[in-house]
Amino acid sequence: EVQLVESGGGLVEAGGSLRLSCAASGFTFHNYAIGWFRQHPGKEREGVSCLSSNDGTRYYSDSVQGRFTVSSDNTKNTVFLQMNSLKPEDTAVYYCAMARGGYYSDLCLKSVEMDYWGKGTLVTVSS
Repeated sequence: EVQLVESGGGLVEAGGSLRLSCAASGFTFHNYAIGWFRQHPGKEREGVSCLSSNDGTRYYSDSVQGRFTVSSDNTKNTVFLQMNSLKPEDTAVYYCAMARGGYYSDLCLKSVEMDYWGKGTLVTVSS
């Protein structure tokens, strides 16, 4: 059973930084995409960033490009999201998700593509 466990959320002032972690376990497939999504209250879940295992390409939404960086530690099956220059509008529940298969485009930013989800971690950015 695939399990994704997020950590690292919390309260931070605008302009500050946070690093989220996602520990993945129980998967046996070699081709996948793993990404970060967020959901604001009353809104649909949106893709923030994803990473393709095929070629290591990273994708970002326009709203976080240049501020957020996704990375991975394959020895620990952990993916990170470094969030800098945080804004109040970044406040949301952040989810880690994984999709089986090869991804060669930003299609991995689409939530419908994901097969597995973590439970989420809350990020609150105060103004």
